[in-house]
Amino acid sequence: MKGHHFLAFDLGAESGRAILAKLEDDQVETKEIARFANTPLRLHGHSHWNVYSLFEEIIRALKSCLADHGVRLESLAVDTWGVDFGLLAKDGSILGLPFTYRDERTRGAMEEFFERVPRQRLYELTGIQFLPFNTLFQLFAMKRDQSPLLECASHLLFMPDLFHFLLTGEKTSEFTIASTSQLLDPWRKNWNEELLQALELPETLKMPDILTPGTVIGRLSPDLARVTGLEETLVVAACGHDTAAAVAAVPARGENWGYISSGTWSLLGVETEKPVINADALEANFTNEGGVEGTTRFLKNITGLWLLQQCRREWSSRSPLSYDEITKLAEDALAFPALLDPDWPGFLNPPSMVEAIRSYCRHTRQPSPRTPGEMARAILESLALKYRWTLDQLEKLTARKIEKIHIIGGGARNELLCQFTADAAQIRVVAGPFEATALGNVTMQALALGYVRSLPEIRDIIHRSVEPKTYEPRATTEWERAYERYQDICLLNKCP
Repeated sequence: MKGHHFLAFDLGAESGRAILAKLEDDQVETKEIARFANTPLRLHGHSHWNVYSLFEEIIRALKSCLADHGVRLESLAVDTWGVDFGLLAKDGSILGLPFTYRDERTRGAMEEFFERVPRQRLYELTGIQFLPFNTLFQLFAMKRDQSPLLECASHLLFMPDLFHFLLTGEKTSEFTIASTSQLLDPWRKNWNEELLQALELPETLKMPDILTPGTVIGRLSPDLARVTGLEETLVVAACGHDTAAAVAAVPARGENWGYISSGTWSLLGVETEKPVINADALEANFTNEGGVEGTTRFLKNITGLWLLQQCRREWSSRSPLSYDEITKLAEDALAFPALLDPDWPGFLNPPSMVEAIRSYCRHTRQPSPRTPGEMARAILESLALKYRWTLDQLEKLTARKIEKIHIIGGGARNELLCQFTADAAQIRVVAGPFEATALGNVTMQALALGYVRSLPEIRDIIHRSVEPKTYEPRATTEWERAYERYQDICLLNKCP
C-alpha cells in the first residue's frame, strides 16, 4: 500500500478520537475511524478518569485498522490534556483511577504550598501559570491528605505516558506533557529537585525519564500485537500534550503570528526560542510550556468552550440542541447581553453552569441572559473579548506585534466565534486545521521515523494539506465600547 500510515489517539476531556493518517507526496490525509465519549466516573465523592474504558476503545480502534481498513500501521501515538496522572505499583498495576483535574480535592492546596515555596520563587523555578489543579498541587493535596496511594506507588505517569505504558510496558514521560506539571525546570528540561524535595514525596516514588518529542518508545506488547495483528507497529512519544501537538501543526509562515488552540480550553500564545520568566509574566500569570525542537509555548490558559459545553448539556437534558443550532440562536440574539470572565472560579466545575452564569451576572451587577441564544452569545462574545485582553498582555510581554492569529482545533469550526475574535481584537484570523492536534501527532510520528526532517517541514506539509478560512476584522464602535466595559469588569473582579 502506497504512503506511510500512522494512527493518532487524541483524547480530550469530553471525548476521544482515533485518527488514521496517510503521508504521501508531502501531503497528509486523515480519516476519523473511531470516536468515543470520555465520561468521568464519580466515586466516593471524587471525579476520576475511566482509563480502562478508554484503553478498551484504543484496542478496538487498533483492531479496526487491519480488520476494517486493511492498513498495517507503521506507528501510533497518544496525546491528551495536561497535568493529570496515574500511579503505578511496583508490578505495574494502576493504583486506583486517576483523578480528574476538576476534582475538588485540590481546594486550598496551591495557597498552602506557597508556605513551603513562595509564589514568586515557584514561578522563577518553573515559569508555569498558577492553576489550582497543576500536577504539583494535586500531589501536594494527596500528601497533605495522607493518601495511601502515594506510599504504595512506584512510578508516576502522565495520562498519555500511562497509555503508552499500557501499550508497550515502558515507563517514560514525553517532554511537552511533563512541562505542564509545574515540576519541570524549563532551562535544564528535567525535574526540579527543589520542588520534589518540598513535596516530601515517598522516596520509593520515581519520576520517569523524559523523552524528546518525536522519540520511538518501542513496539506494541506481544499480547496486543497478537490481538490486533500489528506486530511491527511502533509506539511513539510524539507530542503527549494535545496543545503542543496542535501548535506543531499551525500552518504558519514567517513571524508575528500567534495561535489559539480552541476547545474545552483556549490556549492563546506564541512560539519563542526561550522561556519568558520575569516579574511581568508572573503578574500576568502566563505559562512557559515545552514545544517541539526546543521551542517554548509562551501562552495563557483560558477557559474556552467549557461554559458552552456545560450549558448545552443542561439545555439538551430538556430538549436536544446541537452546537450548530446553539450557534444559530446566538447569531440571532441580542448583542452583548452580558460580559463574562470565563476564568471566574465559579465556572470551574459548578453543578449548574446556567445558574453559575446567572450568579456571575448578579455578582457583577449585569442583567442575566434570559434565553439559550442570549447565554450562548454572551459566552462567545466574552471569549472573544478575553482573547483581546490576553493578546494585549502577550504583545507587551514579548515586545512583539501580533499581526495574525491562527485558530486551530475544534473551536475553529465555530464561525461566529472566529468572526467575533477578529472583530474584538481587530486582527486577521485564520481558522484551521480543525484536526490540528491529530495532524501534529501524526507528523511528529513521521519525524520520529525519519520521513520528515524538521518542524518547518511539518508546517509546510500541513499548509499543503488543509484549506483554512480567513476572517477579516470589521471595525465597529460597538465592540470598542464592549471592550471598555469588559476591562472595567475584569479589573474590578481581578481578572487573571
